[in-house]
Amino acid sequence: MNTQPSKLPTGPFREGDTVQLTGPKGRLNTITLATGAAFGTHRGNLNHDDIIGKPEGSVIANANGVEYLAFRPLLTDFVMSMPRGAAIIYPKDSAQIVTMGDIFPGARVVEAGVGSGALSIYLLRAIGPNGRLDSFERRSEFADVARANVTTNLSSVPENWQIHLGDLQDELPKKIAKGEADRVVLDMLAPWECIEACADALVPGGVILAYVATVTQLSRFVEALKSSGLFADPEAWESMIRGWHLQGLAVRPEHRMIGHTGFLVTARRLADGTVLPQFKTRVKTDFADEDVAVWNPDHLGQRKVSDKKLRKTVRNAQAAADAKLEKANDSQTADSDSE
Repeated sequence: MNTQPSKLPTGPFREGDTVQLTGPKGRLNTITLATGAAFGTHRGNLNHDDIIGKPEGSVIANANGVEYLAFRPLLTDFVMSMPRGAAIIYPKDSAQIVTMGDIFPGARVVEAGVGSGALSIYLLRAIGPNGRLDSFERRSEFADVARANVTTNLSSVPENWQIHLGDLQDELPKKIAKGEADRVVLDMLAPWECIEACADALVPGGVILAYVATVTQLSRFVEALKSSGLFADPEAWESMIRGWHLQGLAVRPEHRMIGHTGFLVTARRLADGTVLPQFKTRVKTDFADEDVAVWNPDHLGQRKVSDKKLRKTVRNAQAAADAKLEKANDSQTADSDSE
């Protein structure tokens, strides 16, 4: 099996390439090129052979003269259309995680949970071949979907990526030695439950970053970070994106936008034995037991995915991964023969 990260494809379209077609009214369709195949619509067939050999950014007409603009999809396009076992972290938040988490080439990163693998792809690109990504996931089905999606996108199984099954607070000390991780990224229901385990894994000055969906999760995680005495004061924010309509002089904000998807929280690991000075005035309000109760995972809610849908997602993701690996292996064989 090919396990070396491959260069992203460029140049003319080839058989096996994934192509994004923009058709009438800006509608997008994603296809995988195969000799002799056709992309069929009610407006007529577009032959794959008419696309193969053309450079990216070409306009290709179908049998009825309907034109399509052809590009290889960007990572954002792939993430938004890939098979999902669990909800994904949106590209806008992945970008914030990579930037504000200071994910650098060669970094040793811990990720939990892996979900459908969207963030894993961004992290693998950011750390490069000299970095290391250890992803922790409780459900084996989600891990299968994530592994297949990463393989499909990268055309390989990265050697510097491992998925570990089980609860993070139990498995992290077994897999990552004390002070071995540069960054920890948490996308889980109750990240406050594993703060001490993450602190042990992080180097002094390392960054812990959590993605949480609700204000109650945000509040509890922040308070747990502060009370642990292991981290500097945390920072929290959210990002929202509003596109703009661009047509002649009719330049205005779009009516729809990508609003709240989640909160991001970061904090720096203190050196062992460090007592954080009182840089800010801290006011801790009183609260009752019933206020704490709503922070428990049972009250936060979790999207349920049926076993039937999950099995179908695993099959679809694995089929795409197998096809990509077969194409990569065929290319290696062809290169070897030519030499």
